[in-house]
Formats: sequence, C-alpha cells, structure tokens
Amino acid sequence: MSDTPHEIAEDFPEYREKLSELKQSDAHFRNLADRYHELNRTIHRGETNVEPMDDFHLEDLRKERVKLKDEIYGMLRG
Repeated sequence: MSDTPHEIAEDFPEYREKLSELKQSDAHFRNLADRYHELNRTIHRGETNVEPMDDFHLEDLRKERVKLKDEIYGMLRG
C-alpha cells in the first residue's frame, strides 16, 4: 500500500515530453491517460481509506491500472 498516487509522468520521467505530445495529438492515448489518472485517484482514495473499499475490488482496480500502464508504455515507446 502506498500513500502516494502512481502518477504516470513520475513513472516514466524520460517520456514526459512525449506523454504531453500524445495527450494533445492522440485521442485514444488521451483517453487511456485520463482513465489511468481516474483509476489512480480511486485506488489512492481506497488505499488511504478516504473511500473504503474491499480488498477484492481494490485488487481489480490495481490490475486494470497495470494493464493501462502497459498499454500507455507501449505507445510511449512506439
């Protein structure tokens, strides 16, 4: 469990410029990044008990976040 949200720009600092460019130029990428941000905030609220949730739901959200992160990373590298 973490007190700090996993911001995508912090996870891939070497791609900050490309991340910004893709958010502006690619609607699919922007949607992925927005969904990642939304999930990330929800997970953070669950982990810090601001919005308590059961462990199974929290784990499902984390798995979805990992899938999004993998897809985002693939697009950043591509």
